[in-house]
Amino acid sequence: MTADLDHDPDDLDHDLAELVGAATRLVVARAKGDDHTVACAARDRDGRIITGLNVYHFTGGPCAELVTIGAAAAVGAYDLTTVVAVGSDGRGVLPCGRCRQVLLDYFPRIEVVVGTEDGLRAVPVRELLPYAYESVPDSAGPDPTAPA
Repeated sequence: MTADLDHDPDDLDHDLAELVGAATRLVVARAKGDDHTVACAARDRDGRIITGLNVYHFTGGPCAELVTIGAAAAVGAYDLTTVVAVGSDGRGVLPCGRCRQVLLDYFPRIEVVVGTEDGLRAVPVRELLPYAYESVPDSAGPDPTAPA
C-alpha cells in the first residue's frame, strides 16, 4: 500500500515526523530520472538518522532500504529501530516486500512506516509479514541489546 505524504505533521509524533521528513527531503532533492526513485531514512537506537537512495539498473539493483542498511553499517549503526521509504514524484510511503523480508532478517524488532486509512504509522515488521520465512528465528524473548 502506498500513502501520500499530504498529512498533517501534527498527526505524527516528533520522531516519526522527523524520519519521514528526512526521507522526503532526500527524495525531492536527489531523485533523478529512473536511476534513483526512492529514498529511505532509518533511525538507530542512539537516535541517529541514516539515509539512502535506491540504485536502479536493468540488471537489478538495491532498494533504498538496502542501501540505508549498508550506510548504517558503515557508520556503526547496527541497531535500527524505525525505517521509512518514500517514493519520488509524490508516490508516498512504499516499503516493498523484499525489503520487508530483509528488514525482518536483519532487525526483527524494527518498526516500518506504512500508510493506513488513518495516515502514516510505524508498525512492527512482523505485522507486515505474518507468515514470513525467518532465516534465524527470533525467540521474541528479551531484547539482548536493551539496557538492563
